[in-house]
Amino acid sequence: MKTSIILTLLITILVFVNGCSQKTTVVLLPDPDGKVGHVIVANDAGTVNIREAGKATVVKGRDSHPKQPSPMSQADIDANFSIALKNLPPQPTHFLLYFQKNSTKLTTESIKTLPQILQTIANQNSSDIKVVGHTDTRVVGHTDTAGDHAYNMALSKKRAAAVAQLLVNSGLPENQITSTSHGEENLLIKTADDVHERKNRRVEVIVR
Repeated sequence: MKTSIILTLLITILVFVNGCSQKTTVVLLPDPDGKVGHVIVANDAGTVNIREAGKATVVKGRDSHPKQPSPMSQADIDANFSIALKNLPPQPTHFLLYFQKNSTKLTTESIKTLPQILQTIANQNSSDIKVVGHTDTRVVGHTDTAGDHAYNMALSKKRAAAVAQLLVNSGLPENQITSTSHGEENLLIKTADDVHERKNRRVEVIVR
């Protein structure tokens, strides 16, 4: 699973047993929307793979084979890892902005989303914004498949740049915004080549 989509949250606690041996516990938790990745726990003695949320393994030192994963109750997770859970950073917030055909102009509905993006950035005190045109706040630009590959890559760059500039014009420091572009790659709606699709003409704004 792609790490950009699936967040696997690993919580490790170290304690000492009999004053000399180290015990490590690894538990796998789902990301906020319920999706679950997996984690491989390995040392010199062997390997186990955790693929189910709420399962945990214990490793008693480098030369002890990790135990087979077993369920850990929510009560035990809360009791053992309460401090770590309370100090987790906020999860990234994603926004999709859509564009008019063959244009860097946002749709009317997407323009109305800009205040919500700015409020989220303020609430999270974010200094990392990506614009993906398709990208902490990150802006990522995308197109549909109408037009050739080079044209679409150039258009997605312009869309990402346009959204990044809107954020700068709204008062965000330029050095807090990065942008990338995917052209017609990573389609939101899979289509054949040379197809106009509104939902593929988009920029993704990621507020971390």
